Amino acid sequence: MLETFGHLPVAWLLFAVLAAAGFVSFFAGRTEAVLVGRGASERLNSQPNYHGYFVAMATVGPAALILVLYGLFGESIVRAELANELPQRIRDLGSLELGQYLDRIAEHAARSDASSTGNALFDAASARYTDLLGLSRIIALVLALSAAALGFFFAKRRLSTQFRARARVEDGIKIMLFLCAAIAIATTIGIVASLFFEALRFFSRVPVLSFLFGTEWNAQTGADFGAIPLFFGTFMIAALAMLVAAPIGLLSAIYLSEYASPRFRGIVKPILELLAGIPTVVYGFFALQFVAPLVRNIATWINGLPVVPDGLLAAQPTSALAAGIVMGIMIIPFVSSLSDDVINAVPQTLRDGAYAIGATKSETVKQVVMPAALPGVIAALLLAVSRAIGETMIVVMAAGQRAQITPDPTADLTTITVQIVALLTGDTEFDSAKTLSAFALGFVLFIVTLVFNLIALRVVQKYREKYE
Repeated sequence: MLETFGHLPVAWLLFAVLAAAGFVSFFAGRTEAVLVGRGASERLNSQPNYHGYFVAMATVGPAALILVLYGLFGESIVRAELANELPQRIRDLGSLELGQYLDRIAEHAARSDASSTGNALFDAASARYTDLLGLSRIIALVLALSAAALGFFFAKRRLSTQFRARARVEDGIKIMLFLCAAIAIATTIGIVASLFFEALRFFSRVPVLSFLFGTEWNAQTGADFGAIPLFFGTFMIAALAMLVAAPIGLLSAIYLSEYASPRFRGIVKPILELLAGIPTVVYGFFALQFVAPLVRNIATWINGLPVVPDGLLAAQPTSALAAGIVMGIMIIPFVSSLSDDVINAVPQTLRDGAYAIGATKSETVKQVVMPAALPGVIAALLLAVSRAIGETMIVVMAAGQRAQITPDPTADLTTITVQIVALLTGDTEFDSAKTLSAFALGFVLFIVTLVFNLIALRVVQKYREKYE
């Protein structure tokens, strides 16, 4: 099925062919430019290497574009053609059922040991899908090779002493950079659109107000979709994490950048940043095995005090406090490292001016350095908050999965990300309110995060204008 060539995947083979074509066309263009320059009475407008780059770009660019377009839309075209060839009774199925049927055909056709299923229609459709897919790949390959050949000969004919190859190469690089930026923007738009339209499908079944302001969450049974307990648990655990990470990370950044010796800084900072490389599942085990029992024991001891009412603290085996503490430890490097870089970026002239008028070290840090570094510090804290809100593994293992509203940090809570994973895990129907609620949660969380970022951006701009 043209999946492999020998033991080499086709994608790698095509990449190798394009790379070889690029090298060959580069040297052919460069050699042609040198010959043109020798036989002319005037000098080349651009260096021979630029002529080679131009020929290579004209050769590889169109072929790569065709292959990328095929990778994006080729299988969809094949599935649409196969759907048109299916019997009318199959085409009369809903879009969801038809899509699932085509998915099963594609999965069966992709198996190297695919055998007869006993269903004549399914086996015939699987064989036809294989034929169509192979034919589409051959067509795409022929078109790519033809485009590469046309581009090569077209570029070689353009070479002359007056040809501005350097300007054309720079224009090609600008186009490539623009496409990269456009891909990033299109990806963002696609993410937002996918959340938005699926959330609209959910809100067509569940009222928006009951979702946003409801206090009961039981989406697994499709009974209650009140998201307030999820938002409460998310922001409570994130707040607990920031109570740990913000002061420790920021104060450690101030010490390392302003007070520590270069030798001590060179030793401690890499060790501190090692925390960022530890997998979150390891933090989850640490929270489950050590921090959560410690929090429960302390809560039980507080409950046993004579002056404390009975049952003041929940003292659950898993708790929001345990998850918040470990999550705060996890995001300390984000706050510390970014804040350290921002503080070091403050001009030394500000410090020297403060010392010149008699300010002490601590006064300089408090009244000059930190106000100047405030925009970057806020950005570091925002990154840490986003990291805390999006964390899942630590919450699953240490905070529990109970959707409830309680100010007790020793009780077990859940977050939006945990519920999204739970709703999309297992054998789920993507047309049910239960599954669509995961997209609604993601969309609302996206909006809330965007609002926070806009507010923080306004604060950053205000202080940045003050110190520029």
